[in-house]
Amino acid sequence: MFDGAKVRGGRDRSGRVRSGRIRGGQARGGRLVARLLAMSLAVGALTLGAPGTQQADAFSACTGRPAKTVSFTGGELRIYRSRHYACAIALAKAPGLRRYMSVQLQPRGGRAAVDAGRFTRQAGPVTVHALNRCVRATGNVGGRTASTGWILC
Repeated sequence: MFDGAKVRGGRDRSGRVRSGRIRGGQARGGRLVARLLAMSLAVGALTLGAPGTQQADAFSACTGRPAKTVSFTGGELRIYRSRHYACAIALAKAPGLRRYMSVQLQPRGGRAAVDAGRFTRQAGPVTVHALNRCVRATGNVGGRTASTGWILC
């Protein structure tokens, strides 16, 4: 009848299966396929986004609100600020190629936080404690550099 599947639940007086689940056999495989299909559709919807909506061009790993953005030939230097911290990332305008990138964030009177290496998309995030302190940031993407003076004072 169900090709080896066991029926959980009782039967009524006429011999029909009363509200129960099918366990084992092909029913498990069918549920697995349905679950995988539903998950792939959900991931596709998240990736593509709903029609008519705009997606952010880059995911920011920094918390806080955007404080300053400096554009330069190779990319962008983005600085974010929260109540106690400042955060910076350097983004490439054309991601994909592995090249030297660096980002540096220094609070006034403190040591600089640096992230440097060969990256494809972004350098950073770097975060410093900047409560009641000015900070300065420097970003480098493929030899092109941008920096700020003392900001967020």
